[in-house]
Amino acid sequence: YADFIVNEVDMDGNVVRLTSLDVSPEMDVKEEEKTKSSDDAPQSYASAIESFRSISSVADAERLETLINQVTSGTDDEISPIVLDPSSDKSKRTAIHNFVKENFKFLVTDTVDGPGPTSKCIRVRGNSRDLNSRGKRSKKRKERGDKPFDSRGSEHWPEHVGKFLKFHLYKENKDTQEALGLIGKMLGVQPKSFGFSGTKDKRSVSTQRVTVFKQQPSKLAALNKRLFGIKVGDFCHVKEGLLLGQLMGNRFTITLRGVVANSEETIKKSAESLGKDGFINYFGLQRFGSGSVPTHHVGAALLKGEWKDAVDMILDPRESDILNEARGYYKETGDIDGTLRQLPRYLVAERAILQCLKKCPGNYLQALKGIPRTLRMMYVHSYQSYLWNNAASLRVQKYGTNQVVVGDLVSTKVDDAKRIVSSLTSEHKENNEEALDCDQLDDTAVVDLPGERSDLVKVVDIEDMKAGTYSTSDIVLPLPGSRVIYPSNDIAEIFHDLAKKDGISLTESIHGVKEFSITSMTGGYRRVFQKPIDFEWELLTYTDSNKPLAETDLDRITAETPMSKVESAESMKSDGNQDSEQTQLALKMALTLPSSCYATMAVRELLKTSTSVAYHKTLN
Repeated sequence: YADFIVNEVDMDGNVVRLTSLDVSPEMDVKEEEKTKSSDDAPQSYASAIESFRSISSVADAERLETLINQVTSGTDDEISPIVLDPSSDKSKRTAIHNFVKENFKFLVTDTVDGPGPTSKCIRVRGNSRDLNSRGKRSKKRKERGDKPFDSRGSEHWPEHVGKFLKFHLYKENKDTQEALGLIGKMLGVQPKSFGFSGTKDKRSVSTQRVTVFKQQPSKLAALNKRLFGIKVGDFCHVKEGLLLGQLMGNRFTITLRGVVANSEETIKKSAESLGKDGFINYFGLQRFGSGSVPTHHVGAALLKGEWKDAVDMILDPRESDILNEARGYYKETGDIDGTLRQLPRYLVAERAILQCLKKCPGNYLQALKGIPRTLRMMYVHSYQSYLWNNAASLRVQKYGTNQVVVGDLVSTKVDDAKRIVSSLTSEHKENNEEALDCDQLDDTAVVDLPGERSDLVKVVDIEDMKAGTYSTSDIVLPLPGSRVIYPSNDIAEIFHDLAKKDGISLTESIHGVKEFSITSMTGGYRRVFQKPIDFEWELLTYTDSNKPLAETDLDRITAETPMSKVESAESMKSDGNQDSEQTQLALKMALTLPSSCYATMAVRELLKTSTSVAYHKTLN
């Protein structure tokens, strides 16, 4: 897995690395003990109750004090409301209503009929919604054994210490969500307690930042002895948790083994060309899923309102799928419980759909909405990506890679445009707590374009061409949505032509479900050409295919340096004792890419070969 190393790059441009597994004892937070003067202790309301006497009566004040004592004690017994003395004075009743609302937010009041024809009484009771939110009398909480809903740590956290523990997560051959799931299980916390800026490739060695709410560093550090293929370290407390999209990009260290070329000069030219000219900034094939049914086909069905077809595509048996037996079993029998027993938990979408169909048979739209929002939106986003990739191909075929032409769409302000092109949708940020299907999601999302930023792109005109204002690095193409503009040349046509072939309109919605409507999405822009940042490369020779050729963060910590057993291609040439038949050539390169870019597309440009699974199977 060390042939593909990914290190997150934070918003300040720092490469995130695992540098220490240790934690000093003083880092643990000393929690403050709850004192008798705590906000919800009965005596803290004494002065308010005394003030209440002045607008009511002594008897009413005593009743109210008894009720407050019952409510704030946290008892599980049923608490009966109290009824205050009757009054025909409406202004007095209004004053009491307002007083209770302002001073006792955990109580609610209403008016009931009094004993006389004109008198009314105020009834006071506990605010069940407030109590449930505070966990006092929630039935679910009792069932959970008095654990908080998301186990988000202690109530007695000191105010001067950041409530979030930030740490660096190092993982090998693990999804981000899978790794955090294991850590969460060991800590006894819910997945929603964790924050991260993006998921990292499973088949890799990766390091990224993670935040968790109100946890002690020593508790996490202790897990290192129990975790396999996962390490945590570099702990510190911060005030805010991480959200999806809060990263500048990723630093990749990629080793390509078994490199064969006419000469080393050919390899050198290819590597230098990638560094100088960059690559077409396609969405990588992983965006469209690894199954035989591409995710953009599901997205097309959703945009057309074909709910059953979309469900069938997600659930139906597929070619070369190890879970075909479970899928086939459901197709033949319709036995949901039996199928769920066979499906692993990481198949989030399939399990969510089946669980919803069990409750609401035949309601396919509701079943689709049962999929976590971040994941279900991936299908629609992948259709946008499909259109964008095709438009990018046509742009390169017609006008090449080294010129701006009239009608091209360009970003007008480089800094702001970078923020647009590399940012994630606000809806993704809002749904950070949703589960992700990390096999199919990367840390790229479709870009939203707020209305006030629509001036950051423009169509190139003749005046721009004469002035030479823009270069190919400024060219962008839209991701279809309600707020984007299209190029004014023939490239715009491919968006509408492809969508029309799929029975989809990019300007009108044929159903009323907004989240599955392309006209309800704002859309955005993506740079057509991308150059790697801080690009480095070297040729290496090796004899053992199982020995790593690149150093991981963990190697540095444990002082196990694989590079000590690797020689450069130049030194191998000068060593006459080496058996040339046993040696192979490897190209190791390091590059930084914005979060919206795929390293696989850089490799594709370097090798001039397809990145499809089918093609790579032929290489094996």
